Amino acid sequence: MTVTLETLCSLSPLSGMGPESLSQVLSLAREEVIPRSNLQLDFPWQRKVVYLLKGEINIAYPNGCFKVLVGGHAETLLPLARGGVNPLRARAITTLRLVWFDEKALDILVTWDQLVPVASARKADNATTSDWRNMSGLFDARELTQGTFSCLPAAHIDSLLACFRPQSVRSGETIVRQGEAGDFYYVIERGRASVTREVAGARMELAELKAGDAFGEEALIVETSRNATVTMKTDGKLLRLDGADFIRLLREPLLQRVSAQEAMRRIGAGACWLDVRFPPEYQHDGLPGALNVPLNVLRDALPTMSRDIEYVVYCQTGRRSSAAAFLLSQRGLRACLLEGGLKSLNSMEKKAA
Repeated sequence: MTVTLETLCSLSPLSGMGPESLSQVLSLAREEVIPRSNLQLDFPWQRKVVYLLKGEINIAYPNGCFKVLVGGHAETLLPLARGGVNPLRARAITTLRLVWFDEKALDILVTWDQLVPVASARKADNATTSDWRNMSGLFDARELTQGTFSCLPAAHIDSLLACFRPQSVRSGETIVRQGEAGDFYYVIERGRASVTREVAGARMELAELKAGDAFGEEALIVETSRNATVTMKTDGKLLRLDGADFIRLLREPLLQRVSAQEAMRRIGAGACWLDVRFPPEYQHDGLPGALNVPLNVLRDALPTMSRDIEYVVYCQTGRRSSAAAFLLSQRGLRACLLEGGLKSLNSMEKKAA
């Protein structure tokens, strides 16, 4: 039996969400059927929001309270386990049908659902702006829970939506051009685009972007000219953010800067150095054990990088590594930036000597 939108509509706090948001929540739902057994041994409750849809369960909570719950009735419309309040013991009286969600991901979607209508209502007089929840590129479960906006402080969401401007584009239209100054950050709401770069007079295609993908951040972070050209391959729509708003609302919240001393502590705790300089630079004075992924190929390498590791990103001065750390963070990877780059690390070592 598969979880449906109708099922979600009966659960709290999901019942208060709009249909577009519930469709995104549905993509995160994980169903589990558990036979009569001791659930404390069989089911990992931590960091999950769990609902009982069918069956009977006997639960003992840490406060000494015991309950027998029946799926689909009364208290089972609320989560069985959420946050730190997990069952001390749980025994299946009958076969159980559970549905669960990652706690952080669900909380992000609920937060956006509650804030988005406010932004949409505020911009209702703008005929080019529809309900943000209908925008597949921005209000997408993967993007909100793993992408650029997953680490965005809730306090910034309303301001961010107010600052985005929709832009209709045509097939063949060049959005940013290599060598020009960076001015805007873009999210593709609808359509596809090609990323190309001219090297020694030859044009190379680097990537194809689709709905939900973002571009334009590197020039804004490093404060330099565009290093590639982005051209639409189809008609579509973009969401455009002014450079100053990008720095205030996205760059600063996502860039986690650490001192040389803190970086060393994190490495000692299991983090990994990530050197984003060119290979000859890395071979000359790269840190022991560092992973070398140059900034210009980092986008292509992102799918192969581990979500279980924290990366401490560095370059010589901190400029290239700031762009790299942002790219990692906006794809949901754990990354921090070595403030000041290798120079700061060398200064710390000289003082220690």
